Amino acid sequence: MNQTTEEEILLTEPSIDRREFLGRCTRAGLSVAAAGTLGIGFYDSHPPEGSVAENGSLRIPDYSRAEMKGHICIARGTDRAATVRQAFAALGGMEAFVNPGERVLLKVNAAFASPPSLGATSHPDLVEAVVGMCLEAGASQVIVTDNPINDPASCFALTGIEAAARQAGARIVLPREALFRRFSLNGGRLIRNWPVLYDPLTKVHRVIGMAPVKDHHRSGASMTLKNWYGLLGGRRNIFHQDIHTIIQELALLVRPTAVVLDGIQTMISNGPTGGSLSDLKPTGTLIVSTDPVAADAAGAALLNKQPGDLPFIAKAETAEAGTADYRSLVLKEIHTG
Repeated sequence: MNQTTEEEILLTEPSIDRREFLGRCTRAGLSVAAAGTLGIGFYDSHPPEGSVAENGSLRIPDYSRAEMKGHICIARGTDRAATVRQAFAALGGMEAFVNPGERVLLKVNAAFASPPSLGATSHPDLVEAVVGMCLEAGASQVIVTDNPINDPASCFALTGIEAAARQAGARIVLPREALFRRFSLNGGRLIRNWPVLYDPLTKVHRVIGMAPVKDHHRSGASMTLKNWYGLLGGRRNIFHQDIHTIIQELALLVRPTAVVLDGIQTMISNGPTGGSLSDLKPTGTLIVSTDPVAADAAGAALLNKQPGDLPFIAKAETAEAGTADYRSLVLKEIHTG
């Protein structure tokens, strides 16, 4: 084992206290500086095997677990933390997804600088619970990341995701240029020589996607498949002209360990940003699945839609990224009270 490096020290520093966090919320510049430091500390000289293809081209690993293929739990409840814990328990516990010593990346939705009450981003209670379960399962490190539409430091602070993740023992990695690599998806038409948040993906063993259920004015819905949009850099808004195809390609870009779809409250109108509590409807449902296509197909009902109403679901299924027939999977349905 090499002697301890500055990077390893950064990875093991204690979490900041609440007073310091509040200071950072009011000093966005300091947040950005701290994020840069954490980004440097994120590098690991011993990445998982298979992160780079034999021919030297870029490759994003497959994070799925063969023994957990085709599993889904639809949990009914109102308490996010309790519901997600019971949903994972129904599928064998987080231990079925994360091995001791593995590094885990949580791809959250932190797209907008808005409070969690508006439902436009991943809820901090859910983030804290999933981070905690990963660490309890023996994960050596949990990374929380996204490439928000608004200022990253402000988004992670105002959504409550930063505080929740740190409180649970995770590290925040905010996007910066050095973490992106130009990537071409094999067979892709849109993701060609495009900047992707590549380095964080290749420094972990498992990836869990976390997204709220939202109306979307272009795609019809924003759920777990659309959530991978936050891995793209550059002028990605141009992809909205072919939104269903880019979501299909994102479904092929990342093969996650699991996804968590939060429909405890659903943004049924004015998505994906919302802005009013009147845009939300209590739907009391949370979905955990190893198949993101199935998760989105099941989540469509929360928006009073059928999977067929969302073309990206059929396109992702055609590309063999998953199945829209979620009831054909190993399905658990539970009520958490």
